Amino acid sequence: MSAYDYEALGLVAGLEIHQQLDTATKLFCGCPTERREPDDSTRRFTRYLHPTKSELGEIDEAALEESRVDRAFEYLAFDTTCLVEEDDEPPHGLDAEALDVTMQIAEMLDMTVVDQAHVMRKLVVDGSNTSGFQRSTLIGQDGQIQTSDGPVGVEDLLLEEESAGRVAETDAGVRYSLDRLGIPLVEIGTKPDISSPGQAREAAERIGMLLRSTGKVKRGLGTIRQDVNVSIAEGARVEMKGVQSLDDIDDLVRFEVGRQVELLDIAEELQSRDAAVGDVQDVTTVFEDTDSGVIRGALDAGGNVLAVPLRGFDGLVGRELQPDRRLGTEFSDHAKRHGAGGIFHTDELPAYGVTEAEVAALREAVDAGPEDAVAIVADDPKTTELAADAVADRAETAIEGVPEETRGANDDGTTRYLRPLPGAARMYPETDVPPVEPDPSDVETPELLTEKVERYQSEFGLDAGLAEQVAYGRRMPLFEEAVSRGIDATLAAGTLESTVTELRRDGVAVENLTDDHLLDVLESVDDGDLAKEGIGEVLTVLAENPDLSAEEAAEEAGLAGVSEAEVREAVVEVVERNAEQIDEEGMAAFSALMGEAMGALRGKADGEVVSDVLREEIGKRT
Repeated sequence: MSAYDYEALGLVAGLEIHQQLDTATKLFCGCPTERREPDDSTRRFTRYLHPTKSELGEIDEAALEESRVDRAFEYLAFDTTCLVEEDDEPPHGLDAEALDVTMQIAEMLDMTVVDQAHVMRKLVVDGSNTSGFQRSTLIGQDGQIQTSDGPVGVEDLLLEEESAGRVAETDAGVRYSLDRLGIPLVEIGTKPDISSPGQAREAAERIGMLLRSTGKVKRGLGTIRQDVNVSIAEGARVEMKGVQSLDDIDDLVRFEVGRQVELLDIAEELQSRDAAVGDVQDVTTVFEDTDSGVIRGALDAGGNVLAVPLRGFDGLVGRELQPDRRLGTEFSDHAKRHGAGGIFHTDELPAYGVTEAEVAALREAVDAGPEDAVAIVADDPKTTELAADAVADRAETAIEGVPEETRGANDDGTTRYLRPLPGAARMYPETDVPPVEPDPSDVETPELLTEKVERYQSEFGLDAGLAEQVAYGRRMPLFEEAVSRGIDATLAAGTLESTVTELRRDGVAVENLTDDHLLDVLESVDDGDLAKEGIGEVLTVLAENPDLSAEEAAEEAGLAGVSEAEVREAVVEVVERNAEQIDEEGMAAFSALMGEAMGALRGKADGEVVSDVLREEIGKRT
């Protein structure tokens, strides 16, 4: 992908950050916010959703397109699932803890909190909400963050309910899990002040740091999602959804700029050719005797083949827009939205079992000249009709330029078509939840993670790297608790970050270790009951046997503390075994013997104690 002059192209970008809050209960009911495994579900039920008109009498275009896909939505319920989550009971009042955390975030983003917060319904008919809409509440407006390329405005801060978790595609539709539905979620939308891929990533990192500084956000895959809005001067606004990793943001912006540049170039070329999209035609007879597996399978199942003549498109349908994604891929994305497996087009044929003779017959059947292209869809008759119409519509917009749309982020930084951009018609008031009057006067602004890093260095003497690891790590609150109990900060930080990480890499089930396990082990070291060298072994035993105490785990590992007399006895034995080496090398033999002495004591004694005794005993012989 070429380098671009983003300023000359008029790049404008903005972010929408969605972050789950780590509250005790869900936003509109008293159910817990812990995730569950699908196998833990106790029952399931099915719903069908349809779009409704807003108070203005309009139906949102994105919801209308979604409704054209005929699907059943199956929901997994659990022993904690309530009637609110099933949409069989009105929602309860807005969760107070979630509101307090959201006001903290507003303060850190320098936002103005609204005088009165009204819950709104946002129309969603993809099955991710049992009600057919998501409840959303505006809490703050007009904030700002700083980046190295200048300030980025923060337009709004909303408190929302998280959608249900998508579990699987089924023959009838989609299966969702209700454990995630209703978890409090904040949505932070920036103004379109971002002007480069690097600034987009930096802004997202800054917002992420502020969110984690509250200590009240969930961590892990899927708990934070970034949506990125991108346009260039001659292009259109495109919303890219579901960005899981900050590392992907700059690639997504760069690739989307490239896609829009290529689409504009294609549109200019199509317009110069007087390109047009012909009527969809049935070309099943062309492929009656085909050996193409895809087409043969569709025909044998009673399907048909429809063709979309693309006048003036020859050579452009196969044009690359993003790495390994072409204009034809965009057409295919639209066909897939209606159940088709994809499309074939003449820029890539003959291939996939379609012969040169069949391509010639196809061109003849739709009266396509050498300057034309043809796209075909093979499936059941209902699917081919919807898919072919979708391809024709997308081809029409290719002549015009860049369409406004919502796209999904792929793992490689490219994107795929999802649906049209939603409009205002999807929002209307929630009448079941009364408005609340947020009071930000008692909100305490938490210490920022960047400030914690500096404090850990100055107050505890941690080096910069370890201080950052601890401050940004999941066990930061546990570190704070440990040092408040007088445990050495370097010991606590090294154990919680380095030792636990090493054990995980070695296959130890560290997820079984509770905060109490870790604190008990650290206190055992601090009290002199366990040598710090034995921490890894004791934690390994605790991970395998979570019901044990730290003391019991140390005994099982054979690492109960030893007295100084026992340390000296073990060291003297090592010295006597290596008397000849000591006579030759003197204190230079210390390093080699230290390892042997520690091995003899098997982590039962602190290394500093062993070191002191060993130096003393070597000194006696020199």
